[in-house]
Amino acid sequence: MSRLFYLQVVQYDLYQTKANENRVMLVTEPPPRGLIYDRNGVVLADNRPIHSLTVIPERAASLPELKERLDKLIDISDEDWRNYERKLKEYRRPYQSITLKPQLTDKEWSKVSVDLYKLDGVQVEAQLTRYYPYGEAFAHAVGYVGRITAADLERVDRMAYQGALFIGKTGVENYYESTLFGKPGISKVEVNARGRIMSEIERQNPEPGKDLHLYMDARLQQYAYDLLGDYKGSVVAIDPNNGGVLAMVSKPGFDPNLFVRGISVDNYARLRDDKRLPLFNRALRGGYPPASTIKPFMGLAGLEHGFSSWTERYYARGFYQINPDGRRYRDWKRGGHGWIDLERSIIESVDTYYYQLAHKMGITPIHNFLSKFGYGSTSILDLNGASAGLLPSNEWKKSRYKEPWYPGDSVNVGIGQGFMVATPIQIATANAALAARGHMYYPRMVDAVNDQPATFEDNDGVEHKITLKDQRNWERMVKAMEKVITDDHGTGRRLQGTEYRIAGKTGTGQVFSLQDDEEYDASNLDKRLHDHALFIGFAPAEDPKIAVFAIFENGGSSAKPADLTKALFDAYLYDDYPERYDYFEEQAR
Repeated sequence: MSRLFYLQVVQYDLYQTKANENRVMLVTEPPPRGLIYDRNGVVLADNRPIHSLTVIPERAASLPELKERLDKLIDISDEDWRNYERKLKEYRRPYQSITLKPQLTDKEWSKVSVDLYKLDGVQVEAQLTRYYPYGEAFAHAVGYVGRITAADLERVDRMAYQGALFIGKTGVENYYESTLFGKPGISKVEVNARGRIMSEIERQNPEPGKDLHLYMDARLQQYAYDLLGDYKGSVVAIDPNNGGVLAMVSKPGFDPNLFVRGISVDNYARLRDDKRLPLFNRALRGGYPPASTIKPFMGLAGLEHGFSSWTERYYARGFYQINPDGRRYRDWKRGGHGWIDLERSIIESVDTYYYQLAHKMGITPIHNFLSKFGYGSTSILDLNGASAGLLPSNEWKKSRYKEPWYPGDSVNVGIGQGFMVATPIQIATANAALAARGHMYYPRMVDAVNDQPATFEDNDGVEHKITLKDQRNWERMVKAMEKVITDDHGTGRRLQGTEYRIAGKTGTGQVFSLQDDEEYDASNLDKRLHDHALFIGFAPAEDPKIAVFAIFENGGSSAKPADLTKALFDAYLYDDYPERYDYFEEQAR
């Protein structure tokens, strides 16, 4: 009697609480994922209803019997069965359904529905799944979602993701996962001794994820992707007035819809083994020599550190030598350019001018100046996985090669070759900063979350001002880049004739080094050894609205990216795209 009194009265609160915990359980319901729109309201990542085949283990037949019955009705892959068996072992609640076939076709849905009464424990559930309407051109920028893995659960709230089907893996989908995911619903339910739900006591509905509105123009993105043709490469377009990424193309791409419900082994192997590397994000991680696109920045560096001036003239032979009997660093123009100044060196892209300038400067001033433009660092604010490239220095070479920095190393860096490596997003960022006359906005993808402007925790990292000793040098360099287009000897003169002014710079990135007595002959080289073709430009030059960097891998002539850039300028500035892109306007809200 004493023990009974102790348990029933003295310890009542304790055991009542424990009994309630055994009787009452919390069940989460995943929320609808937020949508992703372009700047004009075109849906780039949507939610679409699908029907999935699910099984409640405690009510279903044995696995061999279940498999025999279902295989007579519809085709269920071995991989789907393996995933089901794995989940069957992991799940601790046999009364909760497990997805067997993630997405049924209408025909499969009909077949299963007719025979559901014979299939104990089998049901067809309506679910929302992610869908990317425009496929591969947007895959690397928007990203994709995929099945949740054990590694994913380490970085999120496990309780919140209980029952969720997928999680952001790459691109905007990954970086803004917490924003897009929303808040799960919670139901307080009463369960019996076996853990089966008997009744719902209390319910809190899920809160949908927030919608993202990108700076990206879907038409510009698709147009740039198509203009690359059969070439591998990348195009990045930025609004120099705010850093918004208008287009970020990496080609080839892939169909992100393959990953949403779990990509098959065969499909993944096909993408993984493709020599064109469709899964590799060239815009963020592609390492290229910036080549002659670095020359406007080298020219400004020389002015800033007192190693050059606008009036000083230099006789440009067809080669440059550090020592009279030393190696000859050749100019692209074998016969040389004759007497030139800084402006003319930009217009005609004179290699020997920048060989001698870099030799005089040495690597430390070059490194310090170029780093202000984002070279050697990851500058994009809201995408993960960007490479820092390589902006070499004395310290780096000592650490990497256990060797000192040689004058010849500086000479190569002077024309954007040698050890220097940059990514398309870095070159595009530097180009946009030049277009804005030193007002550098770090690139960002998202403009607004729902109807509120996107913000970043560290606002000091959103933008900074690059100040020159003589601020007039910004305008003078832009004028020189305009003459790259307008001058009859300019390397970009093929773009003449526009109603607006273009400032630009061509570039040709060597894939391999030539010997002193060798000449570059593309016709005798394997395609993968052809030079990369690059171009940076912005327009209108006097008040830029768009800044573009384009690279054609192994494209040879810089005419290709120059023509692409002009086509993008025409389309964006005049809002005049080819008719085949009208479907984007039809999809805009």
